[in-house]
Amino acid sequence: MAETIGREDVVRMLRGAIEKVRAGHETLSKLDSVIGDGDHGTTMVRAMGLIEKTMTECAAPDLKGMLNDVGWAVMGVDGGAAGPLLGSLLMGMAEAAGDKEQLDAAGVAAMFEGGLAQLHTYSQAKVGDKTMLDALVPAIETLRAAVAAGDGIAAATGKAAGAAEKGAAATKDMLARFGRARNLGERSRGVADPGATSVSFIFRGFADALA
Repeated sequence: MAETIGREDVVRMLRGAIEKVRAGHETLSKLDSVIGDGDHGTTMVRAMGLIEKTMTECAAPDLKGMLNDVGWAVMGVDGGAAGPLLGSLLMGMAEAAGDKEQLDAAGVAAMFEGGLAQLHTYSQAKVGDKTMLDALVPAIETLRAAVAAGDGIAAATGKAAGAAEKGAAATKDMLARFGRARNLGERSRGVADPGATSVSFIFRGFADALA
C-alpha cells in the first residue's frame, strides 16, 4: 500500500463501506427493531446509495470537493439522525483534507479528526451514551495512536476498524441516552446500538479496501 492516499483511494474506501453496510443492513434493522424504529438498515442503505450515486456523478476532481458533495448528499437522507450525522462527518473530513491531492498517514488521521469535530457540532453525545460515537471515537483515536506509533495508512485503518467493532459490541451493555432508545430506560440494555454497528461496518469497509 502506498504511503499516501488520494481521491481515488478514498472513493475505493467509500465503496468498501457501501459493500459492508449493504451486506449487513438486515442486522442493522434487526437491532433497531428492538430499540428504535426498525428502519436503520433501510436508512443506511439509502445513504450508501446516495454516496455511490454522488461519487459516480461527481465532477469535482479533488478529494475535498468529492467528500463535500458526498456529505451534502447524505445530509438529506430520510430516517432520523443518521443522515445529518454521517453527512457532517464527511463534510468535516472534506474541510480537514483541504486542497491536498495526497494525504500521508498523519493527514488521514487529521482528516478523520476533522470529521469527528464537525459531527460534534451536530450531536452532544459522548462515549458511553450508546450511539454511533461509541464506535467512531475509539476508531479515530486508535487511528491517530497507530499513526503516531509509526503505522502506515492501511495498518492504522485496520486497527481503527477493530476498535470500531469493539466499541460497537460494548454498546450492548449500555443504557441509551439519545434517540428513541432513551425512552426505554433499562430495556435499552442487551442489544448493540445500530448506529455504532453501522460505523463498525463502515470502518471495516475502509480497512478492507486498503488492505
